[in-house]
Amino acid sequence: MTIRPPVLVFDLDGTLADTAHDLIGALNVLLLREGLTPLALGAARPLVGAGARALIERGFASQGAPLDSVRTDALVRDFLVHYEAHIADESRLFPGALAALDRFKAAGFRLAVCTNKPEAMARLLLEKLAAADRFAAICGRGSFPMHKPDPRTLWLTIEAADGDLRRAVMVGDSKTDIDTARAAGTPSVAVDFGYTDMPVAAFSPDRVISHFDELWDAVASLDAALFAASPQST
Repeated sequence: MTIRPPVLVFDLDGTLADTAHDLIGALNVLLLREGLTPLALGAARPLVGAGARALIERGFASQGAPLDSVRTDALVRDFLVHYEAHIADESRLFPGALAALDRFKAAGFRLAVCTNKPEAMARLLLEKLAAADRFAAICGRGSFPMHKPDPRTLWLTIEAADGDLRRAVMVGDSKTDIDTARAAGTPSVAVDFGYTDMPVAAFSPDRVISHFDELWDAVASLDAALFAASPQST
């Protein structure tokens, strides 16, 4: 019998990586092209976190130029072309993220990404940030017929990583991540430095951390069984 290992599943934007500069940069290219004023990072950061379409709609609305669905469709296509070409100009992993990934991997955990970013872009970003090889599965929009907060997205990501559904933890920065984990019956750890327009604690994750150095203890406090020795085939 083969016992599957525990698994940590991470959101990407606002959780593992600070991508706001490049996302807002791509939005500003569109705004300038349309004769609108670009947005400062501080003002636009709360607009990030719900995907490209929402970012564009929110950004144009904030400049007094609401969009219809047809126009938004065209702008999303243009946004993605520009963003893909500049996906890691200024994006970086959050402090301590890589060390935390390596520590959990060395302890026998499978690591996975479950994001609503298109899968190809998620893979590209993680490759550019020299982190892709840490993950047993990188799943994004397009990997499955559904996306977060549908709990099947998380279950399928765990399966793709060959992890144990009963020993899994979701790490994210938003209500969507926490709702996904709750619906899947999976405990959640939220980072409080991500992209959300409300304090993440308001969404009642099981744990909240302010730095990746705190992730080990947060996960351990959820279930000591997660730290069982690496499983072997018997």
